[in-house]
Amino acid sequence: MKETQMTRNPVFYADSADTEEVAALLAAGVITGVTTNPTILARSNRGASDIPELARRWSAEGAERVFFQAWGSTAAELIERGTEIASLGSNITVKVPATTIGFTAARALIAQDVSVLITAVYAPAQALLAAAIGADFIAPYLGRLEDSGQDGVAVIADFAALVADSDTEVLAASLRTPDAIAALARVGVWQFTAAPGVIWACMQNDVSDASAAAFESDMG
Repeated sequence: MKETQMTRNPVFYADSADTEEVAALLAAGVITGVTTNPTILARSNRGASDIPELARRWSAEGAERVFFQAWGSTAAELIERGTEIASLGSNITVKVPATTIGFTAARALIAQDVSVLITAVYAPAQALLAAAIGADFIAPYLGRLEDSGQDGVAVIADFAALVADSDTEVLAASLRTPDAIAALARVGVWQFTAAPGVIWACMQNDVSDASAAAFESDMG
């Protein structure tokens, strides 16, 4: 009997707190949800007090998963704020940084059945430790890896291989071009978060646009 081959679909998230841009992508049906962090919130003149409103809005607009990052200088603070964030809905994932206190907080949150992403993962051992404690996701930053002179695609491919047999998924971040996303897909990474402009660019190609224009003309 021929063995059935398992397949999986790529998953895209908008890395943004711009509500209008996120709403447009959710309405287009091309993203599964939204990722944020304190820097992204600040760029849209938003902060911690806006998190509940954003969670409600994006969930109502169809986001299946929304990521918010806990903050604090101690593990206890990260746990407290992560618990508050998680209480906003069953589709919320709490992000914590890949630091000593971050891993400690992540383990405690996971023990409470909170969905956790460990962010800013830059070393293989961090990826392995995230899988060991049961994190749902790790987020390596392609752009920052390449800015530091590393082969970012190769590094993230290594992380994906290391956690392949675990329940931890690689959610690639800091993706600056559609080509970067395709390069990661070729090495087995299937979850991506990118700025809205990059996601819109994934839909566009000059030849495709010219073909569509020709089809319209021929029907006229």
